[in-house]
Amino acid sequence: MEDDFYATIKFKNGEEIFAKVVYEEDEDRILLLLDNPITIDKIKNRGGVHGYKVEPWLRTTTEDLFVVNIEDVLTMSETKDQQTIIMYETFVQQNHSLDSNEIKLNRRMGYISTINEAKRSLEKIYKIK
Repeated sequence: MEDDFYATIKFKNGEEIFAKVVYEEDEDRILLLLDNPITIDKIKNRGGVHGYKVEPWLRTTTEDLFVVNIEDVLTMSETKDQQTIIMYETFVQQNHSLDSNEIKLNRRMGYISTINEAKRSLEKIYKIK
């Protein structure tokens, strides 16, 4: 990506994300290309220690790049905070390594059956009628 930068983006609907951003002008509108956008939540445990929970912005997709119309953005702030950038880069790297190491299921891992077959088998074992 050319001329990319890290930014926190607050959408008009209240969502807040962090991503590597590229600014694109397309005829009569401005688009943002978001590379691996994430959400960051601050968490606190019982001992008072603070930590961060990092998750992908959209959890049900394997896409890395998203296009957003600037009209949907309330505000955007470029960041040079190294701690946040390192947290982002670490998450992206770990997320990509998990995707490449997906394990295929096979019969040697255990029993594969339908729900009805498993139900009948368990009913037979425990003699439930």
